[in-house]
Amino acid sequence: MIKFWKKRIKNSILTEHLEYDKELTNIQKELKSFISKKFASSLSIRMIDSGSCNACESECNALSNPYYNLDRLGINFVASPRHADMLLVSGVNTFNMYHHLLDAYLQMPSPKYVVTLGDCPIMSQNVFDESFAIVGDVAKYLPVAYHISGCPPSPNDIIVGLLEFLKRLK
Repeated sequence: MIKFWKKRIKNSILTEHLEYDKELTNIQKELKSFISKKFASSLSIRMIDSGSCNACESECNALSNPYYNLDRLGINFVASPRHADMLLVSGVNTFNMYHHLLDAYLQMPSPKYVVTLGDCPIMSQNVFDESFAIVGDVAKYLPVAYHISGCPPSPNDIIVGLLEFLKRLK
């Protein structure tokens, strides 16, 4: 144990990455600025898992921890599609979830946006595309405004993807 503490004192804390933290802070400031301009200071997201392994959902859960803290940027995950500005879809579009996905989209107030998350919603990048339980690409059934790629995308990739999506809005 003494070896550990000597090494720790000698090398200091190795978990901090100051350049990455500065970059993330700049991205968060820009994201907050776009949200305040385009969504009146609050972007409400309804996330739907249409048949995933829950890796994308766990990365989105990490967005609410104190390090990323999306709540202070004005991004909130909501339970009802009637309160949502954006639908965040993860997972393959399964036969059982297809109707629920469409129903959630129809319940959203206008203007409504669909953003896909991870590699599963895009059939060309999906390992399950030959299954009988898969309806097909989400973009066939819903107007997808933006795609955040990765399997699973890291929380930083999700934040950058949301920023890129907001930059594309008029």
